[in-house]
Amino acid sequence: MKLTDYFTDVTGTGVLATADAEGRVDSAVYARPKVLTEDTVAFLMRERLTYSNLRSNPYASFLFLEDGQGYRGIRLYLKKLREDQDPKLLDEMTRCWLTPSEDEAKGPKYVVYFSVDKVLPLIGDTWKK
Repeated sequence: MKLTDYFTDVTGTGVLATADAEGRVDSAVYARPKVLTEDTVAFLMRERLTYSNLRSNPYASFLFLEDGQGYRGIRLYLKKLREDQDPKLLDEMTRCWLTPSEDEAKGPKYVVYFSVDKVLPLIGDTWKK
């Protein structure tokens, strides 16, 4: 299955894990990524710990646990490519339940782009493309 199809068709909970330059690990709940190509995804980020970690260490892992019974999902191994404040993508990726003033109060936000280095199932070591 392609990542584009997977993140369009499957619901669940995502966790993005990062580490700073000294290797101190952080994990945070994140919405599913915006799949730009099968090798590139993007996340919307604010200036918090995950964003800070990625400024000193470009590697991350995204674990996605599918809704339902059992332990199904995928793991993405990522490397940060760049970041920007593309207005079109920011608008598309911003949660619709925030009012403009609530969104602004949360601080600046960025689109952070990653290359997908490896995709694995939640359990096991072979992803079926």
